[in-house]
Amino acid sequence: MGAGVMQGGGGGGRRGRRRQSGKNKPMSEINVTPFVDVMLVLLIIFMVAAPLMTVGVPVELPKTAAKALPSEQEEPLTLSLTADGRLVLMSTDIAAEELIPKLRAIAAERADNKVFLRADGAIPYEQVVQIMGALNAGGFNDIGLVTDTGGPTLSGSDG
Repeated sequence: MGAGVMQGGGGGGRRGRRRQSGKNKPMSEINVTPFVDVMLVLLIIFMVAAPLMTVGVPVELPKTAAKALPSEQEEPLTLSLTADGRLVLMSTDIAAEELIPKLRAIAAERADNKVFLRADGAIPYEQVVQIMGALNAGGFNDIGLVTDTGGPTLSGSDG
């Protein structure tokens, strides 16, 4: 590498240097294969885990064209109102008269005052609004109404 080479010819004893070949240059390309492998594994994990994260109360949600809300840091509080009028807080049945005291106790323990309301599409609007009033009285004023996607838009086309 550092040794000189004698040049032939009658020109005396000049020493020449070898030029560096392209083999010793640093590689300037990024190998994305390991990154793609990790992303595919994570995709598979999320595809398997996502259906397991839903609350298991059978409610026929109304369909809308609205987009989904961003995910939260702590598990969101969910109140479900079934077609037969039962109230289910997370996965526990609760009587209507116990709702506000229970919500106040939960609100005192939580940092977030967000609650998701899942109401069956067959429930009258008046009953849904009464539950929303109870949620507000219980200390939860950030109420998200849960719907299914793919419903009709106001333009009349299915979204």
